[in-house]
Amino acid sequence: MNKRRRTPAFLALATLLVLSSLRAGQSKPAALTLEDCVIQAVKRNLGVAVQVFTYRQADVAVSQAGEKFYPSLSFDYTGQNQNSASFSWIQSADILTTKSMVYSAGISQTIPFGGQFSISLDADKYDSNTRFQTINPRYDGQLSFTYNQPLLKNFGWGTSRKEILVARNSRDMAENDLKNALLRTVYAVESAYWEYVYRIEALRVERQSLGLAEALLDKSRKEIEIGTLAPKEILSSQAEVASIKADILQAEMMVKDSADQLRGLINQPFDKDLAEIVPADTPGFVKREVNLDEALAVAMKNRPDLQSSALGIKNRELDYSYAKNQMLPQLDLRAQYWSPGLSGDRILFLDDNPLTGIVLGKVPGGASQALRDALGFKYNNWSVELSLTIPLSTVFSRAAQAAAKAGLDQQVVLMKQAEQTAFLEIRAAVRAVQTNFERVGARKSARELAEQKLEAEESKLKVGLSNNFFVLNYQRDLALAKTAELRAMIDYTLSLGQLDKAMGISLDKRNIRVTDAAEVRQ
Repeated sequence: MNKRRRTPAFLALATLLVLSSLRAGQSKPAALTLEDCVIQAVKRNLGVAVQVFTYRQADVAVSQAGEKFYPSLSFDYTGQNQNSASFSWIQSADILTTKSMVYSAGISQTIPFGGQFSISLDADKYDSNTRFQTINPRYDGQLSFTYNQPLLKNFGWGTSRKEILVARNSRDMAENDLKNALLRTVYAVESAYWEYVYRIEALRVERQSLGLAEALLDKSRKEIEIGTLAPKEILSSQAEVASIKADILQAEMMVKDSADQLRGLINQPFDKDLAEIVPADTPGFVKREVNLDEALAVAMKNRPDLQSSALGIKNRELDYSYAKNQMLPQLDLRAQYWSPGLSGDRILFLDDNPLTGIVLGKVPGGASQALRDALGFKYNNWSVELSLTIPLSTVFSRAAQAAAKAGLDQQVVLMKQAEQTAFLEIRAAVRAVQTNFERVGARKSARELAEQKLEAEESKLKVGLSNNFFVLNYQRDLALAKTAELRAMIDYTLSLGQLDKAMGISLDKRNIRVTDAAEVRQ
C-alpha cells in the first residue's frame, strides 16, 4: 500500500525534473567571447553605420566631381515658317514666305588644363518664294572644330581639377573618420565587456561572502544554543549578512546595467533577458614591454586623425592656390576651324538671267552634297582670337585669397594641436600600462595576505581566541582584495587596449579592415 501511494508522487517528481531540464536546455545562454562582440559591433553598431553612410556619400562625391571631364553630346532641331507682306514686286508677289529647318549635333569635352574642345556638325535647309533666286531650296552644311583655352585665370592642372582633388581628399578623410569610429567602438566594446566581466565576478564574490557570513551566523546560533557563545555575539553576524544582501542587490543591478551597455554597442535586441549574455573570456595578465618613443612613431604613422589633419592641409592648399589663380587677368585663346558645304536645286533662267523671270527648268541638288563638301574639307576656314579682360577692382578676389590663407594657417595649427593631443594620449597610455602592471602585482600580494589573515583568524576562532566580529572583518577584507585584484587586471587589459587605440593599431591587430564595415551595409 505504501509503495502504491508513493509511485504516482515519484512519477510526478520525475516529470517535473525532466521538464525543468528541458527548460534549462532551451534557455541556456550562449557564451560570447570578446572577439565575438567586436565582430558584431563592426557589423551592427549604429554609430559605425552612421559613419559608413558618410563615407559612401564622400565616395559618391568623388565620382560626381569627375563628371566634369565627361564628354557631353548635344542635338538641336529648329523648324521655322515665316510669312510677311511683300513690300516690293521684285521680292515676291503678295506674301513673302520663308521656310527653314536647322539640324545640329555636337560633342564637347573639358580638358584637364581648363580648356574646352568641341566638334559640331550643322545641316540647314532654306526654302523661299523670293523671286530671282538661282538656288532654291538651299542646303547648307558645316563641320566645325573649336578650342577655348584660358591662359592665365582658370588655367592649370590643379585649378581645373580642384573639385576632384578636394573630393578625393575629403573621401580619404571620411574613411579616416570611419576608421576612428571603429577604433572607438572596438575600445568601447572592450571596456564594456571587461566591465561586465568585473561586475559578474564582483557579484560572485559578494555571494561567496554572503555564504561565508551565513555559515558563520549558523555556527553562532548553534554555539548560543549550547551555551558556549553569548547571545549578543550574533548581532555582528546578522548585521554583516544584512549588509552583504544589500550589496548584492546593488551588484545585481550593476550587472544588468553593464549587460545593457554591451548590448547597445553590439546592437543586440533588448527584448530578451539581459542575463543571456555570458562572457566566455577572462582577463589575461601578460607583461607587455612598451617604449614611449616607439609608440609615438607608430602613432604618427597610423593614427587616422593625424592623417585627416594632413589631408585637411592639402585641401586648404588647393583652396589657397585656386584663390591666387582667380586674382590673374582673364586671357583666353579661341581657335576655330570650319569646313562649309553648299547644295540645292539650281534654277535655270532664260539666258542665265534671273531678271527675265523665265524659268526653263531645274537641276536637282540634295542635302547630301552639302554634307559631303563639309566632311570632305572642300572649303578650309580658320580663325584665332585672343581676349584679355583686366578687372578694375579685385576687392572680392583679394578677400577670397585672404580667407583661403587664413583657412590654411588655421589647418596647420589644427595639425599641431592634433599631434600634441596624440603625444599626450600616448604618454598617458604608456604610463597607465606601466602603472597598472605594478598594481596587479600589488593587488595580488594584498589578496594573498588577506587570505592568510583570514585563515589565521578562523584558526584562532576555532580555539576560542577570536570572535565573529574579527572574522567577519577579515572576510570582508578578503572579498575587497579579490575584487580589487580583478579590477587591477581588467584595468591593465584596458590600458593595453587604450594604448593600441592611441597608436591607431587596434584594427590591424584584430585584422579588421575599414571596408568590412562598409561592405556589411551594402
